[in-house]
Amino acid sequence: MAWDPNHLPHVSLHSTSLVRAPEVALEISHRAVEDQLKICGFKRDADVFELFLSQKNLREVIDLSRFRKLKYLWLHHNKLQGLTFLTRNYCLSELYLNHNAIFDIGGLHSLPSLYLLLLHHNELTNIDATVKELKGMPNLKILTLHQNPLCQYNLYRLYIIYHLPEVQFLDRKQVTEDDRRSVITVFNHKRTHVVQSIAFGRRIDASWNPRAPLRQKPAQRAPPDFAFANNVDKTVFDDPEDAVFVRSLKRSAMAFTFLNWDTVPTREEKYLDEKGREPTQMLTVTLR
Repeated sequence: MAWDPNHLPHVSLHSTSLVRAPEVALEISHRAVEDQLKICGFKRDADVFELFLSQKNLREVIDLSRFRKLKYLWLHHNKLQGLTFLTRNYCLSELYLNHNAIFDIGGLHSLPSLYLLLLHHNELTNIDATVKELKGMPNLKILTLHQNPLCQYNLYRLYIIYHLPEVQFLDRKQVTEDDRRSVITVFNHKRTHVVQSIAFGRRIDASWNPRAPLRQKPAQRAPPDFAFANNVDKTVFDDPEDAVFVRSLKRSAMAFTFLNWDTVPTREEKYLDEKGREPTQMLTVTLR
């Protein structure tokens, strides 16, 4: 094989460009940060509480840990893919990351003060990894994740609400009590069973084992000293169900009286029959 003298320099230049690409991206980010500091008039890092870095065509961002009091950070409409630049910004409360190319949010769990997080229009695909990263944020109330591939999950909204109960607004919609009840029904079957077994403020046995033998309830009998229609009876029962049974026997009677039409002659029988017929009968039905 003949040696090509132009082949080696071509690979060398290409490799050099790949190595220098992150350095160039970080340099662009450094310039953007310094420009914002000059515009806002910040002279010390301790005075920086907000940074506006949106629409800067950023692919990388320099480490922002030196801004310890940073509270508001705008990074939307860039080309970011990761969030490794946020490590010690413990005071950060609002983070705008929408309209980027982020596929991994590793590192957000180190932001305990985060209140608002916008992540819509990104490339997040793993819903479990996303939820795991956001679980360590007790103050997170506003979250957007729509227009990400993970939103194709069938129960995406309920899944997020179940694993992040602190969130009050998801994808610009308020999380209602109906949403939370639906979450319990879908994802927490044990709790749903407990809720459904509560009646009149007391727990009832709502469990059922198809393999267990059926237990027949013993027949109830009235006590020997029981007297019907005795409304002043004050008998004390050990079992409340016996008291209910006795009470059912003391209910007032209801009677229905109606005509027995079988004993009523028709018009033809009345005028053609020469024999005397028995008088019409009345029927009475008594229900207790």
